[in-house]
Amino acid sequence: MSSNCKPLLLVISAPSGAGKSSLCNRLIRNFPQMIYSISCTTRAPRGNEQNGVHYHFLSEKEFCARIAAGEFLEHALVHGNRYGTLKQTVYDALAQGRDIIMDIDVQGAQQIRGACSAMPDDDVIRQSFVDIFIAPPSMEELHRRLCGRATDSEAVIAKRMRAAAEEMKHQPDYRYTVINDDFEKTAEELEKIIAREHHNR
Repeated sequence: MSSNCKPLLLVISAPSGAGKSSLCNRLIRNFPQMIYSISCTTRAPRGNEQNGVHYHFLSEKEFCARIAAGEFLEHALVHGNRYGTLKQTVYDALAQGRDIIMDIDVQGAQQIRGACSAMPDDDVIRQSFVDIFIAPPSMEELHRRLCGRATDSEAVIAKRMRAAAEEMKHQPDYRYTVINDDFEKTAEELEKIIAREHHNR
């Protein structure tokens, strides 16, 4: 990244089936300085997962101690396991001039927004924060995509659709909304936003 580029903390949310993961992977490929945020979790490693590569694996005691110390930018309890992003992880990436991307739900994004607003104006996380909501063209199209995966039962799809309707209500909270009606066009639009924000001081 050139010296006049500002590194970014990109917080990206979307309903399940809107294409967020594919778009984030495309950004990582196209921006060599961009990395995924590595979260902390209290769950046990699965398969070939490595500490410090896929997650930072913490004990319940250590995780709670870090919450108490105010070290997390955001954290949540999901299905009995804790997940969270350490502020230091983000500071370290930004200090190296790297963009850091967080693929996170609307509640996590809300926590980060709140944390940033409580930071001093000159805090590097606050200055680098950009939030983007990726929306489907319509709820009908989202339903079609979820059915097209052929991996979920009708009950699971119905649950995802209800969750999506709730998530869509948070769309106005984001600085940018990008509608994923065509993957290539949407990827280009995201890249333009990032290029603009790199130079927005």
